[in-house]
Amino acid sequence: MAEPKLSPKWLRLVIFWIGIIATVTYRAIIIFNHYKIYFWSDVLWYVGTIGFVIYFWHRSQISERRIKVIQEQNLGEKIRQSSLDSETKESVNYVIGGLSSSMEKWNYTAIFITSGLALFFMVALNLFKLSK
Repeated sequence: MAEPKLSPKWLRLVIFWIGIIATVTYRAIIIFNHYKIYFWSDVLWYVGTIGFVIYFWHRSQISERRIKVIQEQNLGEKIRQSSLDSETKESVNYVIGGLSSSMEKWNYTAIFITSGLALFFMVALNLFKLSK
């Protein structure tokens, strides 16, 4: 396995802001719908949904890489055999155990897939509406 590396800081910031923008736009849809500003409500929906597709795909990839590193490097066993004090071992094993048993990857994957499907169907519906 290649040495695990963090994504570049600029990419992490871009993904962070994509997630923030997607979240805010989804909340703003409620306000725009209330005032019957449907064009901008649709624009916000597209921005938010595309943002969620990107954000949750990225999060799923990170979660998968973390689990792979834990398994391939046998980190749990290495910590147990290390000379660290017992409190530190317990803490590190807690973090490693939580990462390797977490369902977050599946949560991220489900949100990525359902957002992608929603985007596909919305585009298809809008194209169908335009062709009438």
